[in-house]
Amino acid sequence: MNRSSAVRRQHGCAAPWPHRLACATATATLLLLCAGGLVTSTGSGLAVPDWPTTFGYNMFLFPWSRMVGGILYEHSHRLLGSLVGLLTILLALALWRHERRSRVRWLGVAALAAVIVQGVLGGLRVVLVDYSFAIVHACLAQAFFVLVAIVTVLTSARWRQETGGKTVPDAEKVQRLSLLTTILIYGQLILGAVVRHTGGWVALHLVGAVLVSVHVVVLSGQIRWHHADQPVLKRSANLSLGLLVLQLLLGLGAYLGKFTALGTALSPFVVALATSHVVVGALLLITCAVLTLWAYRCLQQAPQAGQAQLVSERVPV
Repeated sequence: MNRSSAVRRQHGCAAPWPHRLACATATATLLLLCAGGLVTSTGSGLAVPDWPTTFGYNMFLFPWSRMVGGILYEHSHRLLGSLVGLLTILLALALWRHERRSRVRWLGVAALAAVIVQGVLGGLRVVLVDYSFAIVHACLAQAFFVLVAIVTVLTSARWRQETGGKTVPDAEKVQRLSLLTTILIYGQLILGAVVRHTGGWVALHLVGAVLVSVHVVVLSGQIRWHHADQPVLKRSANLSLGLLVLQLLLGLGAYLGKFTALGTALSPFVVALATSHVVVGALLLITCAVLTLWAYRCLQQAPQAGQAQLVSERVPV
C-alpha cells in the first residue's frame, strides 16, 4: 500500500472516486441550474408539453433536428437533469462502497433521494401546469447543489488532512455568522424564485438583498481582519464578497429588464442577465456553505476566563 492510500484509509476513504464523482456531479448541477434559468428566463417551461416522453418520443431518442427555440432549452434541461441523476446514483454507490464515515454515506443517500424528488417535481410542473411546482423545483435545486458541494468538500484530500483547528475567542461567532449568512442566502434564493415565476414579493426580495449584503460584508470582514492566516477561510471570504458585488449588479439588471420597458428592447440581454443572476446566486450560496464547513473545521472556541481558570485548577502541576 502506498502512502497516499494509507492516508485515505486513515481519514475514512479508501479511493479517490467519491471525490471525483462529487466534483463531476457539482459541475453538472451548475450547468443544470444554468439550463433551468434559461428555461424560466425564456418562458420555455411548457415548450415540451408531455413528460417523461418528449412529443411522444423516448426522451433520449428525440431528434436533434427538432431541438429548436424553447424546445432546445427545455429538452436540454431534461437531458442535463438525467445526467445529474446518473452521476448522483454513481456518487451514492461510490460513497457506500468506499466511504467509512457513515454520515457522509448517508449524505449520498440524501442526495439520491433529493434528485429523484427533483425529477418528479419537474415532471409534475409539466403535467399539471402548476407554477407552484416550478417554484419548489427551483428551491430544491439550490438545496441539492449545496448538498453535493458539502459532499465534495468532505471527500476532498484537503478536508482529510486538516486534523485540528486554531483556538480563537471568536470561533463560535464566526461559525454562527457564516451559518446564518448561508441560511439567509438560501431564503433570498427562495424569494428570487417566487419573483421570477410570479412577479410577486419584489419588495421583500429587495429587503432580503440588503440583509444578505450586510451579513456577507460583515462575515468577510471578520475573516479578513482576524483570520487571514487561514487560507481556505480567506479565499472563501474574498470569493463571497466578489460574488456578492456581481450578484447585486446582475440583480439590478434583471430587475430593470423584468419590470421596466428595457426588458422589451433588450430581451436577449435580459435573458442572459436573469440567468446569470440565478447561477451567481447559487455560487454565492455554496461558497458560504463551504465557508461554514471550514469555519467549524479550522476554528475552535477558546475557553472564557472563568473556564480557563477552572481548567488550570484541574491540571496537576
